[in-house]
Amino acid sequence: MTGLAIRPDDILRFVGACADEGVAAALVTLAAIEGSSPRAIGAQMAVAEDGRSIGSFSGGCIEAAVVAEARGVLAADRAKLVRFGAGSPYIDVRLPCGGGIDLLFTPRPDRAAIDAALARIDARQGGGLILSPRGVHAAQADVETGWSGDCFALRYPPRLRIVAIGQGEDLIATARLAQFYGAETLAFSPLPRDVAALECQGIAARHLATRHRLPALRSDASTAFIFLFHDRDWEETLLPWALAQPAFYIGAVGSPRAQAARRGMLAANGVDRTALAALRPHVGLIPSTRDPATLALSIVAEIVEIFGAGTSVAGVSREHGVTASDAAKRQIPFGHD
Repeated sequence: MTGLAIRPDDILRFVGACADEGVAAALVTLAAIEGSSPRAIGAQMAVAEDGRSIGSFSGGCIEAAVVAEARGVLAADRAKLVRFGAGSPYIDVRLPCGGGIDLLFTPRPDRAAIDAALARIDARQGGGLILSPRGVHAAQADVETGWSGDCFALRYPPRLRIVAIGQGEDLIATARLAQFYGAETLAFSPLPRDVAALECQGIAARHLATRHRLPALRSDASTAFIFLFHDRDWEETLLPWALAQPAFYIGAVGSPRAQAARRGMLAANGVDRTALAALRPHVGLIPSTRDPATLALSIVAEIVEIFGAGTSVAGVSREHGVTASDAAKRQIPFGHD
């Protein structure tokens, strides 16, 4: 491996970078699963003709074989569907889980389609691609990942954004972990030292000058807000502002007693019951955390879990999770091994 894929769009960026270098590359897409698999349908690798690659399907069991196959597909310049694991003609390449996966090799994907998908992802709209025997085409973000006729569609959801608002070690630990995970991370603090500490680590951070100057932020449905104050003075204006924004997660730290007092304060300040329902009754997966690192882990894990439940393609239908034998029966026109 020569590249680390933290997010799905990292694969597409690798293909674009190869094109900038004048090096051909192939997209490799997990198109079907039989049994179990470490990756979901729609997971990808990319392989350059010089042998560089990014992404993985098994954590090391078949990647060398995938790279070799991809370079052969680039030489032949023809898309191909290949089975690895159970039922594969490659008897010396096996998955430890005992399952089988069908990988779709697509040589030289159209650069304009890749750029269009990345532009939509970067605009927080989400992107899509259609892989067909006739080439690769851009698609809207509402496509469903899986087979449709002789085409395989891919949906790239908008990147998770975590907006952390608070102060001190809890804020810094949470923002650092969110950034390390790969979320688009933005932090707000009334303490200049917090802002400086986060900016030194490459994290976007903004100073909250006063309680009544609201952050300049355009939210969306892929945004999570987490409040990390231990007093409610700053929350009096900031929480109502967040509750009025589109978001899939809005939470604030505190004990059950603090949560009840917070809701009482918001209701007294005119926040209606519908808006209050968006505020989580508690935050984090680990109860009663006592240090910043564990609190950050608890919160970021919960946000990622909830976000993943809304964007996962793991629950693909049998139609979309077509196996290699099904592909042959349906005469999907990709060469098959």
